[in-house]
Amino acid sequence: MVDHKPMPKAAPPKAEPSAPSEARDVARAFEAEPHYVDHRQRLRARFLDGGADAMPDYELMELVLFAAIQRRDVKPLAKELIQRFGGFAEAIAAPRERLLEVEGAGQSVVAQLKIVEAAALRLAKTRLIGRPALSSWAALLDYCAAAMARAPKEEFRVLFLDRKNVLIADEVQTQGTVDHTPVYPREIVKRALELAASALILVHNHPSGDPTPSRADIEMTREVAEAAKTLRIAVHDHVVVGRGGTTSFKALGLL
Repeated sequence: MVDHKPMPKAAPPKAEPSAPSEARDVARAFEAEPHYVDHRQRLRARFLDGGADAMPDYELMELVLFAAIQRRDVKPLAKELIQRFGGFAEAIAAPRERLLEVEGAGQSVVAQLKIVEAAALRLAKTRLIGRPALSSWAALLDYCAAAMARAPKEEFRVLFLDRKNVLIADEVQTQGTVDHTPVYPREIVKRALELAASALILVHNHPSGDPTPSRADIEMTREVAEAAKTLRIAVHDHVVVGRGGTTSFKALGLL
């Protein structure tokens, strides 16, 4: 007797992918590359073609942040930094601790911003090196403004010059509070002698933004000038720096 085994059923043919399914696959392939990649390329191209003048502050900030954050859309953070501090330069110069208060701004972001700030100061200072300070006055004021205008506390800086009025040294002598910094005329003159300086330019900032000299500023300047004069060291000027501009004691007839 022969056993009759049922014939195995053939597997149903595979269905061809539908057009909508293919479209979804293509869309997913494109989504694998984040949208901000193209944005970064376009922004860099715009910068290289037209420079920074035509770019708003937040886009320039995006370019800076690209190096610190490589796998995230940085536009929201760039806009937050500009809004929080009031502008590109203000954000770059902001204190580290305040930058870290901004959500999304970690140590790598702070480091990148401070690298840009340091590069700007180095470039501004380079324009003074090897040149008589008095004939490069605009460059000197630009450097002082870049270095001090946005500092949160008062700083007293001295530019030491040789007999040809070429910059020998640029030193911050003291740092104080938001509206005061102690100045010691004898220490300034002592340092000038150590450097063999023949002349000085005094510089300090007003964090309030108003560069108008105070009575204390005027009196302190006279004390430094008198101490320097006894050793035949000239005080060419005292410049007060604020976000609103700069003020020269010499131009005001105060020195």
